[in-house]
Parts: sequence; C-alpha cells; structure tokens
Amino acid sequence: MSRLHAENHLVSRVGWLRAAVLGANDGIVSTASLIVGVAAANAAASNVLVAGVAGLVAGAMSMAAGEYVSVSSQSDTERADLTRERGELATQLDFERRELADIYVKRGVEPTLALQVASQLMAKDALGAHARDELGISEMTTTRPIQAALTSAATFSVGAAMPLAMVLVSPAAWLAATVSVASLLFLAVLGAVGAKAGGANVLRATVRVTFWGALAMALTAGIGAVVGIAI
Repeated sequence: MSRLHAENHLVSRVGWLRAAVLGANDGIVSTASLIVGVAAANAAASNVLVAGVAGLVAGAMSMAAGEYVSVSSQSDTERADLTRERGELATQLDFERRELADIYVKRGVEPTLALQVASQLMAKDALGAHARDELGISEMTTTRPIQAALTSAATFSVGAAMPLAMVLVSPAAWLAATVSVASLLFLAVLGAVGAKAGGANVLRATVRVTFWGALAMALTAGIGAVVGIAI
C-alpha cells in the first residue's frame, strides 16, 4: 500500500518572492549606481553618503507606491472578472456548466466525465471552480497589493543599506571600487538565494543579476566621470 507524501510546491511563494527579489535587487543596483556615479564625479565622501541616503528613501517610497498601484490594478481586474462571472452563473448556469466541461475536455477528459466533474465542482463552489479553471485565479496566485508594497519597500531598504554601509567603511580613495565590488557580491548572493527559494537555476540567476548590476554601475560611473570633468 502506497503512503501519501506531503508536497511543497514553490509556486505558492511567487507573489512575495517576486516583490522581495525585485525590491532588494533594485535597492542594491540603484543605490550602488548612484553612489558610484556621484563618487566618479569627484564628490566628497559626505556628499556621496547624503546622495545614497536620499536614494534609499526615495527609492523605497517609489517601489512601495509603484508596486501598490501595479498590483492594485491587477486586483481590480480580478475582482471585475469575478463579478462578471458571478452574474453569468446567476443567469446562465447551464451554459457555464458546459463551458467548464469544455475546458476539461480540451485538457483530455472524456466529454461525459467532464460534464460530471463540472457539475460536481459547481455544486460545491461554482464561482471558485470557474475562477480557478476558466479565469486562472486561485488563492495561491491572487494579488495582495499592501503585502507587495510593504515587501518591496522593506527589501529595497535592506538592499540599499548594503552599498551605503560600504561608504562608511571604505577609504575615500577606494570608495567607488569598494562599493562596486561589494555590491556585485551582494547581488550574486541575492540571485543565488532568490533562485534557491524559488527552485530555479542558481547559476543562471546569479549571473543574470550580477551582469545587469555591473552594467548599471559601469554606465553610471561613466556618466558621473563625464559630468565631473564638465563641471
């Protein structure tokens, strides 16, 4: 006799994991790039620190607001679809049952059985069955605007604090180089941890975030150096 085993599917983490990785990655990349760019313009270490702190605060607020607006828009769309579906179930029950059965038929279920499955699922929770199988909305994937906004702001702040800490411990002459190298290491660790938590390829994720972080810092440093010479 086979024994049931517990399964821990990582898709349940997709909502908060996306916001957390995006927030921390943006915090490191944007703040490190800002610091390196200002440092490349031959600014004093105190001015670099002020710019970095300002970038942290502004970035965290921007991330929270942007994430909240974006996820709220998705949530509004989901609610509108559910309202429409609820009305259709109230006025066109037989049609909705056949529609759900057709979905199962397309997935390979025999038509008669598909209709039986649709009838049984709708008898228990008609809206839930249509939300899940017709609209692709489930408890696992439903949007949570406030959670996403707070997660993004918090993780952005944590990520931004890392290159800022390097400003405090770096010699002025090596500030840009120290922040750049340390930030690339932070990004590599973030990519690996995010990939591990999501069950993705660790090497690919690490290379991806490190490459784009290095590119952003290099471009900002170049612009900062040009501006520094110009002024």
